[in-house]
Amino acid sequence: MSLRPLTDAWRSATSRLIIIYGALFAIWCVVLLGVVQWEASRYLSGVVDQMLAARIHYLENTDQRRLPSTVEAASAIDVQGFMWIGLFDAKGTRIAGNISKVPDDLTDDGVVRSVNASLAGPTRNATLRARGITRVLPNGDRLVVAKESTTIDGIGAIISRGLLWGLSLTLIPGLLGGILIARGPARRIRAIQRAMEPIREGDLSVRLPVTRGGDEVDLLAATVNTTLTEIERLLGEVKGVSDNIAHDLRTPLTRMRTRLYRLQQQFEGKPEAEQLDACVAEIDTVLGRFRALLRVSELEDRQRSACFENMDLGAVLRNVHEFYAPLAEDRGQLFEVEVGRLPPLRGDPQLMFEAFANLVGNAIKFTPNGGAVRLVALTDPAGDARVDIADTGPGIPPNEREAVFRRFYRGDETRTKPGCGLGLAIVSAIVRLHGFSLSVGGNEKGAVFSVTCPAA
Repeated sequence: MSLRPLTDAWRSATSRLIIIYGALFAIWCVVLLGVVQWEASRYLSGVVDQMLAARIHYLENTDQRRLPSTVEAASAIDVQGFMWIGLFDAKGTRIAGNISKVPDDLTDDGVVRSVNASLAGPTRNATLRARGITRVLPNGDRLVVAKESTTIDGIGAIISRGLLWGLSLTLIPGLLGGILIARGPARRIRAIQRAMEPIREGDLSVRLPVTRGGDEVDLLAATVNTTLTEIERLLGEVKGVSDNIAHDLRTPLTRMRTRLYRLQQQFEGKPEAEQLDACVAEIDTVLGRFRALLRVSELEDRQRSACFENMDLGAVLRNVHEFYAPLAEDRGQLFEVEVGRLPPLRGDPQLMFEAFANLVGNAIKFTPNGGAVRLVALTDPAGDARVDIADTGPGIPPNEREAVFRRFYRGDETRTKPGCGLGLAIVSAIVRLHGFSLSVGGNEKGAVFSVTCPAA
């Protein structure tokens, strides 16, 4: 059984509130029962003190000739052994009672005090807590009366056990109930996270799940769904306008190119032919950009993924190397390929060939003559395929590494090179369509484009 649901439940705001409330409740119970125990102990101690004061007052006012027998009789009456009574002479020798010696904790001031020592008698010995008082009689004898604190300690133990049981019967069900309560929102948050994955990858048609409860999570999900609907509509309108412009202008531009080409044929060999040839080249550039725009829009249609199949990525990369090896050789560049064992993947081999061909073509184009381009495909520690295209060109500055995937973006190093700034946008669209990830790194000694392909 996975522990993640429990972990998510404990991390939720509901669980934190339950823990805080439980801690405050436990502290309050401890303080409350502590006050109750203190008050009960104080009250019972006062009752015992009054009883001891009354008992010793009775004994010290007894006829001195009958006092030893009275002390012995009082000791004999206490069949449960809670009372300790003793009569001692001025030297501390026992005269009567069930105490062998005067406890060290007691003084002759006639005040009731706590006794935390051994009370030894002729028939028993005990080390216990008690309340005791001693008085010096007119003839110099000492009279000691003590009573065990069993009742007081028993009340404290009862209250302590009540506190323990009360906290156990309150906090344990509360914590279990808190886990059950928190697991519901945690489950729904995980469902929302799963729904957000395709949205994050660009599929704005997905909506967050909404239950019939209508609680705060549902209100938030409904708000996000409304926002996604509006964003999808606005992006659709913008995309539609761009596609329509590219599609509608392509036809008249094609006609214009045809007419210019015919005029060029008529002025062949004349100075006007060179100007017409330049015009045809510019129109070809514009048409190439329109074709690239429409290609990006086509790739952003996620329905293309319905025709994916099992794909041998190693074979695709070897075909890219075979296709571009002559071009690299003409430029005096070292073009190496290293393809290790790769996990099974699903995708469109032709689209992935187009993506990697674009990346390799850029690497060769921006690497100076005599440089090196390296194509490496291995399985990373997570079990996914990772493809790196590294070159020894000028590299891409860190502040431009996100922008290079935008349409028509061209950095300072690429403005002088032929192209329309849509190649990496096409690569990015192909990678997103497959659910892969694309990143760029490197330094001033060369760029490194990395494509991570999760296993099927």
